[in-house]
Amino acid sequence: MSVTLTNGKIFQISYGLHVVSPLAEEIYSVIFEGSDAIRGVPVSKADFLATRVQFSQYTADPLLVIEVEARKGGPAIVCRMAAREGIYEADVSCDGEKLLDYALGGGRWMPLPSGAVDETTRFLREAGVQSFGILTLLQYMHILRRPVKGVIVDDRTAKALSASAVATELEGNAPASLIGKLYPYQLDGFRWLSFMVRGGIGGVIADQMGLGKTVQVICLLLEAAEQGRGPNLVVSPATLLENWRRELIRFAPQLRVCVHSGSRRTGLPDELRRQDVVISSFETAVADISLLRNLKWHILVVDEAQGIKNPDARRTIQLKTIPRQCVIAVTGTPVENRLKDLWSITDFVLPSLLGPLREFERRHPDTVSGAALLEPVVTPLILRRMVSDVAGDLPERIDIPQPLMLDDASAAVYETMRADAATHGPGAGLSALTSLRMFSTHPWLTDRFRNIIDPAECSVKLQRLLEIIDEMTDSDGKALIFTSYQKSIDLLVTEIGGRIGIPADFIDGRVQVPQRQIKVDRFAAQKSSAVLVLNPKAAGTGLNITAANHVIHFNPEWNPSVEDQASARAYRRGQTKAVTVHQLFYVNTVEEVIHDRMQRKRVLAAAAIVGTDGRNHEVDDLLRAFRISPMPST
Repeated sequence: MSVTLTNGKIFQISYGLHVVSPLAEEIYSVIFEGSDAIRGVPVSKADFLATRVQFSQYTADPLLVIEVEARKGGPAIVCRMAAREGIYEADVSCDGEKLLDYALGGGRWMPLPSGAVDETTRFLREAGVQSFGILTLLQYMHILRRPVKGVIVDDRTAKALSASAVATELEGNAPASLIGKLYPYQLDGFRWLSFMVRGGIGGVIADQMGLGKTVQVICLLLEAAEQGRGPNLVVSPATLLENWRRELIRFAPQLRVCVHSGSRRTGLPDELRRQDVVISSFETAVADISLLRNLKWHILVVDEAQGIKNPDARRTIQLKTIPRQCVIAVTGTPVENRLKDLWSITDFVLPSLLGPLREFERRHPDTVSGAALLEPVVTPLILRRMVSDVAGDLPERIDIPQPLMLDDASAAVYETMRADAATHGPGAGLSALTSLRMFSTHPWLTDRFRNIIDPAECSVKLQRLLEIIDEMTDSDGKALIFTSYQKSIDLLVTEIGGRIGIPADFIDGRVQVPQRQIKVDRFAAQKSSAVLVLNPKAAGTGLNITAANHVIHFNPEWNPSVEDQASARAYRRGQTKAVTVHQLFYVNTVEEVIHDRMQRKRVLAAAAIVGTDGRNHEVDDLLRAFRISPMPST
């Protein structure tokens, strides 16, 4: 008979042709209780001491250790069982078939509490893990959320599994058919989205406004279509439907795209099934929920996902019933007011991860400690980059066109005004165009829809502006808003101040020149978000307003130099932040004609084309402004 220490980790007793791997309690009984046999085999304390191992009389803490190993193609998550006693720590021994109930390391033998190994193994199986070793990201997140009796989960991944860290470790190219080039951080974002979808998880892309969340998601949709996975569904606020359609055409024109909205939408599942991407609004998706449930969607994208932050809202409840393989939530504000907001979004992306809502609210109150406890569970699921994080990859000025669709009622009124002006011929001219521009800025400027009390209900543009400002406040941004009309200025100051609750002031011809700088200084002195609403002609020159990092053109100007000079109030020497310039305009209206005209003139100016002053286009632009209609052609 002999007692040996195999591989420095396992005690084995050999007698004849038989080998026994004793349990911790059997070894303990010999060392500390005077037993002289194990399973009928004579053995003494001296036999064990001859191995020169120090034996602990006390049970060690059982650990479930989770670590990250750097591997090609992305980090690998590994779990193992260990024992810790004071300064000593060692992996739990395995006899080749099963884990034993002790650990050997640093010349010290450490027994585990009775049942600890069985409890840990049972815990892993309940989390979907069949054995120690490699974990999927989904398994890792479930392990972190679930309590385990009598075992310490020792998460040593630190920040290595945060979405931003994983994104930079992944490899791969953007889809070859993508039109355009991604910034490095956008390529990282696409790789991460693809990685999460391949894992069947989905995720939340919560980059700060202006970093191009849409194009990163479009890359994912393009990849899915190229691999024959679809159809895919994008649900967004109605204000963003046209932007999604145009961005898909711009970056992935080969995709079959359908906008499912309005009175002409289909009621046939097969028609939607033939599309690569279907775009719909929150309201339409809820109204047509029975239709959308008839399809198994590959990827369900929820844009402006803070729109489902209320888990009790009908919209949230209904959308969560749409069959899908995975969800990508797109939002610049994953937590607006309460941790409950994040629960609702996360529950959509990965149901059950954070448990029932009542249990979540009990474990994660709206406190610093509640958020800290939640962070390691959700950071692998949320990719959040700020402009300051990727400033080296960005231009100093980010231009974001915001094409919008008039709602049906507004489109009908606009068409009546346009048709009436067209019957009066060229003589109607600029006066009629001015009326169309004012109506497009807001219907109240032409005394339309005065019966509607809430000005946002009759203006998609105002709705979108408020969405932008609301998201901007999440990072304490400041905005200059340019609009041509006094009534529009007053309306915006009132609505922004009243709805969002941030300081909102104005500068136009009513403000004496000496008073304008005082308002600018007051705006700059604000410690958090604030807005200045400006007439571009009154405030488009002479003022230096570099405290603003957002510029919003609420209505386009005929003369691009007027708009450019207005943007230069913030985007100029002395500005230390990237400036995001938003251009809001309605498609198929006079505003689109103006927007296209400005882009054309900027190209001509940049190219310095000799002999081309654009005069021949002036009449064409006027005529097109009278011909273009927001009403669908029949």
